[in-house]
Amino acid sequence: MSNLFTPTKVGRYTLSHRVVLAPMTRLRTIQPGDIPSPMMADFYGQRASEGGLEVIEGVSISIPARSYLGAASFYHDGQMAGWKAVADAVHAKGGRAFMQLIHGGRQSHVEMTGGVAPLAPSVVPFDGVAVTKDGFVPASPHRAIEIEEIPGLIEEFRVAAQRALDAGFDGVELHGANGYLVDQFIQDGTNKRTDAYGGPIENRVRFLKEAVEALISVWSADRVGVRISPSGEWGGISDSNPEATFTYVAKLLNQYGLAYLHVIEPRIKGDSTLHEGHPPVAVKYLRPHFSGPIIAAGGFDRDSAMAIVEAGDADLVAFGRHFSSNPDLPYRLKHNLPLTPYVRDAFWGGDERGYTDFPAYQQELAEAV
Repeated sequence: MSNLFTPTKVGRYTLSHRVVLAPMTRLRTIQPGDIPSPMMADFYGQRASEGGLEVIEGVSISIPARSYLGAASFYHDGQMAGWKAVADAVHAKGGRAFMQLIHGGRQSHVEMTGGVAPLAPSVVPFDGVAVTKDGFVPASPHRAIEIEEIPGLIEEFRVAAQRALDAGFDGVELHGANGYLVDQFIQDGTNKRTDAYGGPIENRVRFLKEAVEALISVWSADRVGVRISPSGEWGGISDSNPEATFTYVAKLLNQYGLAYLHVIEPRIKGDSTLHEGHPPVAVKYLRPHFSGPIIAAGGFDRDSAMAIVEAGDADLVAFGRHFSSNPDLPYRLKHNLPLTPYVRDAFWGGDERGYTDFPAYQQELAEAV
């Protein structure tokens, strides 16, 4: 049996296989109020498996942290019941659920931030987008964060982590990828600061470090993961030396004893493949510097997922697009069964169609008889 389908340990949890549900922004909350909908609980419950790990879609930590209308968030008590239903649905199938926490930073619009300018480490114009009632729209002009504001932002991450704990989740993941706020601090294409949070890499990772420590203060390190995207292109992000930057990030994070490091391969931009056939590169150069579990994500199929785990460059593999249309993806991959094609038109908002209406393989067989 391939290592992909053997048990492994992630922090304090023992998993029965290594196929992970990647966090996907699906814009299915109830408006107003970003209330987690019953169909979200159905979606995650359908994709849960005994001893399987799910990372729950980028959850904004405040109103100014939001980027997309309909996306998940967790900043008021009225959202608690909906999130408890999601955690319960995963646990009912014997799965584990980590909630991914995000601040969108400059990738936002005043209609999403409560009327205030989106925040960023520095003002660096870019052609980003947000989602409002008018659909995808150009991001609003952003402003640089004042240094005295940073402790308040870190506290928002801590409070959201506590909410995730209260809702019954198994851990949290810091979204440090895809050009959102944490990533904007890390990479020198977006961080032009000259204070303690800018300049050399030691300063640019300070925001990441403080956010990780805030999450650990709630959960302990063995229930906290971090997601990064070296050389990723989503959000107009860039760095002059991504390998050196993210090697430093991996070494820094290795000191904490985290549950895992979650790495998006640069062949992927958001929900699209940029470089077909491009081999994994990021996990390979990060592996020597991070001794804990590594989750590889971005453009994997069955063969490449098995290969990267067997090579030892990653310990688990996260799937997004294929998991969106195959609720029993770990079973299908293990038994080399055909996959149902995903529906790209349903990725960014809608109803149950293209979301919770995909049958498991055994159900497909029964319906075909």
